[in-house]
Amino acid sequence: MRKVGTQMIRTIVKDISFLKQKSEPATKEDIDVINDLIDTLRANLEHCVGMAANMIGVKKRILVFTVGNIIVPMVNPVILKKENPYEAEESCLSLDGFRKTTRYETIEVEYLDINFKKHKQIFTGFTAQIIQHEVDHFEGIII
Repeated sequence: MRKVGTQMIRTIVKDISFLKQKSEPATKEDIDVINDLIDTLRANLEHCVGMAANMIGVKKRILVFTVGNIIVPMVNPVILKKENPYEAEESCLSLDGFRKTTRYETIEVEYLDINFKKHKQIFTGFTAQIIQHEVDHFEGIII
């Protein structure tokens, strides 16, 4: 962990036994985790497009991902629907190499934003793939 200005950049966890553990629902008390996750993703944008909280050592259901230059946090996301499966090859900042997995072209997700306001939204393409990868982290699924 290192502090850069007002940012708190956390060390990326690479311990498989930790990453295989399931995450718990986040609460409003986890706001610092959300902000640290945003800061840590921002510091790793050269080689990362999304992160789950367990990647910074916190077993909470929080993820962040990029859309262009914007970092979007999701708290306690749940994938409600999945459509059009396809095979993808992915890497992860916590792991070495690439792995094949099944993803879905379109997903519907219910989640809370950083202010804990509920949303339901449909995502497609690469954004949907990122969200699915990070939600797998919550379940201890190693991709």
